[in-house]
Amino acid sequence: MRRTWTEAPPVTGGHPPAVDFDVAAAVGRTLHEILRERLAAAVAIDAAFARGVGERVARFTLDGGKRMRSRFLWWGLRACGGPADAAGTEAALRLGAGLELIQTCALVHDDVMDGSPVRRGRPAVHVDLAAQHAARPPGPGATFGTGAAILVGDLALAWADDIVADTRLPVGTAAQVRGLWQAMRSEMVAGQYLDLYGQTTGSRSMPLAVKTATLKSGLYSVERPLALGAALAGADERTTRALCSAGRCAGIAFQLRDDLQGVFSDPEHTGKPSGDDIREGKVTYLLTMARARAEATGNRALLEVLDTRVGGGHALTEEDLERVRGALVETGARDLVETRIRRLLAQSVRHLDRAALARPAAAHLREMFCTAAGGDRTTDDMRPFAEASHR
Repeated sequence: MRRTWTEAPPVTGGHPPAVDFDVAAAVGRTLHEILRERLAAAVAIDAAFARGVGERVARFTLDGGKRMRSRFLWWGLRACGGPADAAGTEAALRLGAGLELIQTCALVHDDVMDGSPVRRGRPAVHVDLAAQHAARPPGPGATFGTGAAILVGDLALAWADDIVADTRLPVGTAAQVRGLWQAMRSEMVAGQYLDLYGQTTGSRSMPLAVKTATLKSGLYSVERPLALGAALAGADERTTRALCSAGRCAGIAFQLRDDLQGVFSDPEHTGKPSGDDIREGKVTYLLTMARARAEATGNRALLEVLDTRVGGGHALTEEDLERVRGALVETGARDLVETRIRRLLAQSVRHLDRAALARPAAAHLREMFCTAAGGDRTTDDMRPFAEASHR
């Protein structure tokens, strides 16, 4: 059942053990309380603005998503021995809520830039807005939908920054948290720009694909949330560095898994159309690896498929997409990406093992890394995951 912003998540308790039981619900409760206040302020500005923009921010943020980034923040905090009191718990949940709003901004803007019609199995925000006003002159509804969706993302980002500014933190911790927050915002924008840049220039650069994956997920989705948790816990530099290295490896693995799912998975599972990366000609590690393998083996037939079908936009047929999928398999790119994911996950475990972390929370992080990247704990490369999770 979908939850709207008027329905509070069913969780109580403000102390660490209660939050440990269901981090996502605790963050959802904090989000509900914050968004209720923000929407009241939006209504005071203008009722139409509150309905058209503010309520869409609230619905999108509360209705859907796995709360992955806020969960990484919480378990990074717990792995480093925090929080020590109710105030620390509140600060962590507030920052987790801020991460969820930044994710709303990123997804809404990403759908606009990519022209994606579906998100989480429902019409994307810009599509929903366009449909609502399509029959109302003057001006086409699509233009309104695009412009208004950009404002939805902007407001989500503004509210996220407000949360950080309003969260009570010790002076030293506040400076560290704000520095991480500022870096994360810039890295998120840089990753999205490189994504667009690669599409526009038709780049086939492997380094660009890796850097884009690092910025879009390695840093923004995992490493920075873990670093925020470590900062709230007052972790030392060595522990923070090991935790961040683990997060970067796991975050890149997560992005590589997302690339595979975007090409091969059922839309019912991913909540968005299959093959969009192929249509848009994105510079993904998967596609650049396939080209590199086809060139190395001199397979001109596969190169022709990759050169003429990738980036063809909505003119591509399902048959075209299947030919590209076949090329990704035949070149060995799909298997190589799977191998890279397993190795990255194994590296993330080794980094965690170098840090002096609280064992239950560290084991939980291992499990989250594996789940986010779709790992198989039965493989030899991932055996440390299975062992650590049952200690």
